Amino acid sequence: MMPSEDDKDVSNLSMAKEQETRAIKADIAKLEKSLEDERRRNEELLTNLRYLQADFENYRKRIDREIRDLEEFSTVGLVKKLIPVLDDLDLAVATATKAEDKGLVEGVKMVQKSLDTALESEGLQAIKAVGAPFDPSTHEAIESVPGKNNSQDMVIEEMRRGYTFKGKVLRPSAVKVETASRQSKSEEGQA
Repeated sequence: MMPSEDDKDVSNLSMAKEQETRAIKADIAKLEKSLEDERRRNEELLTNLRYLQADFENYRKRIDREIRDLEEFSTVGLVKKLIPVLDDLDLAVATATKAEDKGLVEGVKMVQKSLDTALESEGLQAIKAVGAPFDPSTHEAIESVPGKNNSQDMVIEEMRRGYTFKGKVLRPSAVKVETASRQSKSEEGQA
């Protein structure tokens, strides 16, 4: 039996639908592959963007730190230049006090206080010396005298004031030190 015209049409129609389905499936597979490629590309771009964002944040922090360091460095230079002025004012107050010129003493003390306040606001601090234990990182021993009952070396006189700037020593204090009484090892063992 020969297939009829209707059977041929159905068969052709079925083949056409099958070809169309294959073509659609092929198009879908291409689109899915293209979509997956775009997703991968987007992930790469997003990762690169995150790296760039992190690099930029690190760059911004580094620039901020460099600006702070530059500001501090320029301030340190000025403060170092003004320390001798503070020394001169200390000397002027001491000299004027000996001359008993109260007006001059008061005037120089006001200038000294004003300069001290301005420099302290920038981070300059005088090192506490007299009565403190000797510390070689902040004190420079100019003279020493033997102590009687000290258990440690003590600063008894300050010859030149020392300064720190934002926690760093700019100039150590020049001091006279009373040394700790040194007992011999045999005396320590007996005590």
